[in-house]
Amino acid sequence: MFQLPEYARADVVMTFVSLPSEIDTTPLVLRCWQDHKRVVVPKVSWEQRRMVPVEIQSLTEDLAPSEFGLREPVSGTPFPLSMVELVIVPGLGFDEYGNRLGRGRGFYDRFLGSADFRGTSCGLAFEEQVATNVPVGPTDKPVHLLVTDRKTRRFKTAAGAAVGEQRIQ
Repeated sequence: MFQLPEYARADVVMTFVSLPSEIDTTPLVLRCWQDHKRVVVPKVSWEQRRMVPVEIQSLTEDLAPSEFGLREPVSGTPFPLSMVELVIVPGLGFDEYGNRLGRGRGFYDRFLGSADFRGTSCGLAFEEQVATNVPVGPTDKPVHLLVTDRKTRRFKTAAGAAVGEQRIQ
């Protein structure tokens, strides 16, 4: 992850705050701060059915469990989507084409499909979560990259970037 040019270029990284069953994002957040990057995490607006990026500066003081069990920002001003350069995306599963199986509420799909978001989306998962295909609906948004504990995959984008993979050393 840290060798990726998309990570190197990003001044603002948005990441999910991992659940116990997900790949741990704590080392990513700590490394971002070490590299002088701003870190934003999603705060879910259940009424509006959307995620709002909020900057955090501490994993202990700035986050608290929500009523749905997600650790979210306690407070903070919404961060402009247009300034988010790299979004780390969770998923129950991913496929060989960049499609992702989420939890079924479409929060990340709406976020990634927003006209204000112009950054790079990167799935983060265990290699065991990668399948040949996952179900895809009309509103699902694929990720540009997928980083697992074993390798990095790149997927075609609207601009036609080449598909490739890179083994993690």
